[in-house]
Amino acid sequence: MTDMPENNQPSCWVVTEALAGLQSQATGLAAALGLVAEVKSLAKPGAPWKFLPSGFWPSSLALSLCTDDGGLAPPWPDVLITCGRCSVAVALAIRKASGGRTFTVHIQDPHMGGENFDAVIVAAHDALRGPNVLATQGALHRVTREKLAAGHAQFADYFSGLPRPLFSVLVGGGLKGRGIGAQEMRGFAQKLHGLAVASGGALAVTPSRRTGPEIVAALEGALSGVPHRIWDGQGENPYLGMLAHADAIVVTSDSVSMTSEACFTGKPVYVHDFGLRSKRLCRFQAALMEKGVTRALTGAPQDWTPPAMDDMALAVEFLRPRLDVHFKAFSPRCAC
Repeated sequence: MTDMPENNQPSCWVVTEALAGLQSQATGLAAALGLVAEVKSLAKPGAPWKFLPSGFWPSSLALSLCTDDGGLAPPWPDVLITCGRCSVAVALAIRKASGGRTFTVHIQDPHMGGENFDAVIVAAHDALRGPNVLATQGALHRVTREKLAAGHAQFADYFSGLPRPLFSVLVGGGLKGRGIGAQEMRGFAQKLHGLAVASGGALAVTPSRRTGPEIVAALEGALSGVPHRIWDGQGENPYLGMLAHADAIVVTSDSVSMTSEACFTGKPVYVHDFGLRSKRLCRFQAALMEKGVTRALTGAPQDWTPPAMDDMALAVEFLRPRLDVHFKAFSPRCAC
């Protein structure tokens, strides 16, 4: 944001539900823009509002959902970054209350016209398009080249005893109303086992918050015959180290965020489909495979160089000129 003097740094709020995936996208974008964000969390409303699109919620309700001390009240920020369903109403309320002075960026499909915000960032598998809408291949995230370099150094000892090639395995879990069965887990483990045997390499596995203990136990048993390491939940998660040290990455198809972060590394990414039939997830994963960014996990190693995927850089390039134009009309630090 070149038109703003250094001593007049614009204020920024990140407002989402208290979900790691949502906050990661929004705080990652703020950091990439060089903004110091104040993070505010939202609670879900009760009936009848939770059954209605958040665009129909009254402003008073939207602003009351904040769970932090002090709530949402003026002075409004110069930049507001929201992500997820509940924060749509917040963005609309603050844009109106600030008289348009707050620059509003919403991440994910708001299920209304993009003209209701200053900018919207959606994934390519969403339908929304418009002059102020950026469609990215994947989800925004907080992984950067600098963080990968730091993770490589921090976790060098963790991976030092494993043979190469190293396959880092990012395991998610079931989707709402649909878990992962024992047979599906055995199929996944067999493919991982085959990958290690065929390549002569090793597996480094990390579960996510949605990975049940039974899944971890099943993997531990199935991989006992090949070099592997499964993070046991003790100490810091070696996730960044796994991305940095991997020669290739395996990710389960249930997570747009994990897939996007894996693809950011520029390394080959194998995707395992547990058969979780979300239409949006299917469109997302299919698009990446069509572009050659990812390939399906078969149990046999493959050699390819995927195209670069840096959605955060695209988002910054998209937003900076819009922010400059906005702040020529509205000076930062407005006490609306």
